[in-house]
Amino acid sequence: MAKRSGSGLQSSAGLMRYYEADKNAVHIQPKTVLVAGALVGIAVLFLSAVNGFWP
Repeated sequence: MAKRSGSGLQSSAGLMRYYEADKNAVHIQPKTVLVAGALVGIAVLFLSAVNGFWP
């Protein structure tokens, strides 16, 4: 049998481990995304009403 060195298939395939890729990722809380989406929706409705596109 052939001996494997390192971490096996992951290192030979060039894949990164999750914890290595997670260090540089941008972290945004779910509440922030929901609040930003609600504010954008309200802004769109307000601008539509101001411009006369309100149903």
